[in-house]
Order: sequence, then structure tokens, then C-alpha cells
Amino acid sequence: MDYKVGEILISAKEIQYKIKEIAARIRKDYSGEELVCICVLKGASVFFTDLLRAIGPEVDIRMEFLTISSYGLSTKSSGVVQIQQDISTDISNKNVLIIEDIIDTGVSLAYLKKLFNTRSPKSFEMCVLLDKKECRTTPVQIKYSGFIIPNKFVVGYGLDYAGKFRHLSSLHIVEPIL
Repeated sequence: MDYKVGEILISAKEIQYKIKEIAARIRKDYSGEELVCICVLKGASVFFTDLLRAIGPEVDIRMEFLTISSYGLSTKSSGVVQIQQDISTDISNKNVLIIEDIIDTGVSLAYLKKLFNTRSPKSFEMCVLLDKKECRTTPVQIKYSGFIIPNKFVVGYGLDYAGKFRHLSSLHIVEPIL
């Protein structure tokens, strides 16, 4: 089955407003400290960039990138997390913030928490733009969360379907082409 971009779920303006809110909280929590921000590629790249710009110079940010996969070409998570590219920074005794586009089942972020806690960070927190709470099968605590959304497959603002639609500035619901 093929899919198309459907209705707007969250506008670009709403996203930018929410990013400013999250950035203010992060800035307050880490002002004057070093913070290793880990972007989960590829989906979180747009959110990550806008969020770090909004945080500003008050926080000493080190950027890192991690590539994982649990979707492949499907609209549903496979439940198996695969690390395709790990970070290169030693995070022992450092504040770490994972920045992810979306959490649904919680499997990927629970896996990352377990993985990074073995590396002895000073602190470890997670930030997501979108939260599909009704899909959670694995409990995960998210300190910074943007929007709670329904169990719909969404694209835009970095999120894709089979590599398409990441470039859209708003978040859209994906609909099957009939």
C-alpha cells in the first residue's frame, strides 16, 4: 500500500512555540553547565537543530548523533532496535540529553536509556517532540515533552514515511492512497 500526506495535525507555528517552551526549561535546568545533546537520526534532526538554537549560549552544548532503526519501510515499529551509528564522545560524568522526534511504544528510548546508563553519565534525560502515550508498551520517563498526539502515523518536520516527507514544516497525518 502507498501513502500520501493528509491533514495538518500540528502547524509549523505551533511547533516553533512549543520548541521555545522546551528550550526555556532546558536552559533553566542546565544554565552554565555542559550538556551532551544526542540527536537520534534521522527523524529528530530538524527538531534537534531548532531546539539547540532556541536554548542559546547559556548552556555549553556538545552535539552528538546516533542512528537507530526500528521502523524500516513500515508504518509500525518492529520492536527491534538496531544501532547503526553510535556516538563518539565519552559521556562518563557528563550531563546527557537524548533528543528524539517521537515516542510511541517506548522500546527504542528504553533501550537507549539502558545503553547510555552503562556509560556512567552524570545525569541522563530524554526530550521528545511528539508522544503517543496510548501506544506505550515499555515504561519510559520523558523529562521534556512537546505534544501528546493520537495513534496516527505522522510525517513532516523530520519524520518520514519510507524516506519521504521529512521536509514539510508542519506535522501531517499520513493517509493510504485508495
